[in-house]
Amino acid sequence: MSQIQELVVNVLDLRGSFYQIGLKQGQEILNITPQIMLDKDTINTAEYLLKKFSPHLLEELEGLAEGTGLPLTTVISTFSGYDVPFPNMGCSTLVKDSYYVRNYDFSPDLYDARLVFVQPATGFASVGFSQQIIGRLDGMNEKGLVIGLHFVNQEHKQPGFLATTIVRMVLDQCKTTSEAIDLLRKIPHGYCYNYSLTDIHGHSVIMEASPQHQEVSPSSAIACTNHFETNTLQCKNQEYIQKSIERKRYLQTLIKEDLLPEEVFYRFNHHHSPLFFQDYKDYFGTLHTVLYSPLDLSVMVSIGGKSNPLTFSFKEWLNGTLNLPSKITGILTHN
Repeated sequence: MSQIQELVVNVLDLRGSFYQIGLKQGQEILNITPQIMLDKDTINTAEYLLKKFSPHLLEELEGLAEGTGLPLTTVISTFSGYDVPFPNMGCSTLVKDSYYVRNYDFSPDLYDARLVFVQPATGFASVGFSQQIIGRLDGMNEKGLVIGLHFVNQEHKQPGFLATTIVRMVLDQCKTTSEAIDLLRKIPHGYCYNYSLTDIHGHSVIMEASPQHQEVSPSSAIACTNHFETNTLQCKNQEYIQKSIERKRYLQTLIKEDLLPEEVFYRFNHHHSPLFFQDYKDYFGTLHTVLYSPLDLSVMVSIGGKSNPLTFSFKEWLNGTLNLPSKITGILTHN
């Protein structure tokens, strides 16, 4: 018998310095129980790498420490995304005709349930779904750059950052897909992930990234799921990737159809879609569907299934003329 669950996603409106943004989030987080505590040397390495690749995120972590009342070492261990494990997840993305649509499939038990609009005093403003507070699962910045992550494998790991932190670094610092590729090649990757990217110029790519090597595949339209396809990196796939291959094949059929963005969104979000899943107990249920439009900086969002999507103008929010709701509610149907 199916179980119905309401999922509430909080919508955050954050502006100010990175420290102030961290402070505000820290003050709103209640009852934190740190699950991960890195050793001193690893914490020092994480702090060094944040200073090197993303000093503003270290400032945000310092504000987060102040807001939560936790030591900075604990906050770095818990929220930096450096050298920490993360379970398997599913993601399906299609990029075509200046839009980027995506399903994120995981468990509500390990989901931040936060859609974050952030406008720092320095760096680029962005909108996206958070993970581990400072990280992002996907997002679009004020320059029209869009990026999302796709888990591939947690084997072949090396000390490095989780993809959620890496996505946030890209959104904060990069104007174009080319700039993002350059940054992605420099940051130490902890695990094997795909990154799907597009920008306001229609430059779309899939970057296959392992800790040891990265490959870039450009295309005018892309379909991206949870396995590597280049000859160099296929050997790093999980043993069973058939479901990921099937989702990619379905995405490729959508590319060939003449569909409006709203129609593609429906193909992702309808509960009978081959891209929509309800296996939440097995960490593979669709939590959100999102469509980012770089040309007009709009965002269409649906939480779970059987809900009407909401559309936000990120441009209006940047101009201070859009009032955001405090939350978005959706329904999850557990198989």
